[in-house]
Amino acid sequence: MAESTIAPEKPGTAYFDRRGESFHPRSIARGGWGPSLSGHVVGGLLGWTVERFVNDPDFLPARLTVDLPRPCAIEPIEVQTREIRSGKRLRLVEAVIHQEGKVVAQASGLFLRRGEQPPGDIWSPNVEMPPIPTDVKPNANPLFVSTYGWGASIQDPDETWAGDGGAKYTWLRLSIPLIDGEPLTPFTRAAMAADVIASLVNWSSEGLKFINADYTLTLSRLPKGTLIGLASQSHSTQDGIATGSAILFDEDGEIGSGISVSVAQGGFRPPSK
Repeated sequence: MAESTIAPEKPGTAYFDRRGESFHPRSIARGGWGPSLSGHVVGGLLGWTVERFVNDPDFLPARLTVDLPRPCAIEPIEVQTREIRSGKRLRLVEAVIHQEGKVVAQASGLFLRRGEQPPGDIWSPNVEMPPIPTDVKPNANPLFVSTYGWGASIQDPDETWAGDGGAKYTWLRLSIPLIDGEPLTPFTRAAMAADVIASLVNWSSEGLKFINADYTLTLSRLPKGTLIGLASQSHSTQDGIATGSAILFDEDGEIGSGISVSVAQGGFRPPSK
């Protein structure tokens, strides 16, 4: 009998069962665009791969760009990694996922050496996140703690906290392990959270009508804890193409930002609410 391509699922399980150099996805890794892996799971695996390749605490993973040119089937996958540039202050790494001989996802990770912070004040917008909910049941949702002004099909939105000009927000709880036996690293959490920017910024009065083509995460520091917040900052769309940006937070404050580039598509159906 052929070996099952879907890893068995049990309570508290990870998204992937690792077998040698291959990663076998479980059903919880399915996304909302049909029988394929969720973008946040794919991006998390690519982020985990480039971080593990560098494996140097002196370097901050300052930027991750994830390209999602094709749906990633719920089948075993392998990730190929190479270093593009290695210097005293900068390391650039590429990771690629192939299925059936085609690239289905790839990422480049930029790592910068930490150093002394220069003096001086630099302007940035003052963005306030909604307070973290205190009455959320543990594991009530595998990803979302709460959404604000959007996301009715994935979460009961909190409409009591009104941001300036209708801005949208979410708090995410990233606690499910990505890979069996591998605790989530702060960078992997951020890489997974950044995929949600596409849903956050593109959600309209008609729901989600754009699918993520790529996203970029930038960090000035790594997040602390299991919670990551997103605050929408911009959205521009025409001719079925959309771009949008968001600021990322942890419980201590701002940690970075992200950008999503998306293309119009219908059929978003989240696996469960």
